[in-house]
Amino acid sequence: MLRASTWDWSRPYMLGIVNVTPDSFSDGGRYAAVDAAVAHALALIDAGADALDVGGESTRPGADPVSARDELARALPVIEALAARVTVPLSIDTMKAEVARAALAAGATIVNDVGMGDAAEALGAVAAHAGAAYIAMHARGVPGTMASLTRYDDLHADVARELAARVRVLESVGVARARILVDPGLGFAKTAAQSLSLLANLAPLRALGYPVCVGPSRKRFIDAVEAFAPSWRVGATRPDERVGGTAAAVTVAVLQGAAVLRVHDVATMRQAARVAHACALLRGGVDA
Repeated sequence: MLRASTWDWSRPYMLGIVNVTPDSFSDGGRYAAVDAAVAHALALIDAGADALDVGGESTRPGADPVSARDELARALPVIEALAARVTVPLSIDTMKAEVARAALAAGATIVNDVGMGDAAEALGAVAAHAGAAYIAMHARGVPGTMASLTRYDDLHADVARELAARVRVLESVGVARARILVDPGLGFAKTAAQSLSLLANLAPLRALGYPVCVGPSRKRFIDAVEAFAPSWRVGATRPDERVGGTAAAVTVAVLQGAAVLRVHDVATMRQAARVAHACALLRGGVDA
């Protein structure tokens, strides 16, 4: 289904993050050079990544938009280099149909649509033409406005309904149902409490009938006051210090039936996911 891989959903899969942006919230600029990005990607595969997600535009809250030309200049050489060296599936993390088209032509086989750019019709048509898989993430607005768009009548129902509408569009333009995944978009037009609530109950998204991808890695909700019960002392950390909280989030996601985890720290999160998956199997299934 995806290059040399067929995912049967018998276990959670690890999507390793390869940010090639100078302003990533987590590792800003560390892997902006092609050689550094490729070396990092190869290390993620050695750590157990089942696929790699390459992104050339930051989607952190308040991030400035990037032109398609600049995004392609960052991401395309990395995808081309990886396509020539690895067999794991490659994903392009983008908001733009133009970027998705070029990345798929260069060897990517997954479109990771962060839901804040080109219409689903445009991105979906590109993916359908290439026979690519598609991760449809829930979001509202753009990085500069999404923090003001967190009002929901019913958080879980609204996110599920909005994602269902998006995937209906994708299927209408030819994306095969079997190639679609949905993502609750933790932190995207979500308060910390909303992100935690969505993480704690993936059942409404699973009920849509698509595998669920969850991306909690190093996100600020891990550090928010809402993540501290009354007896815990609140303290701030840098993104790269949120590995423990990310492992907890990965564990919860797996127990809730997540099929794919998008993460920075692949080895640690693979271990957390493996133990959580074993526990779920031993107790007879994931949480309803």
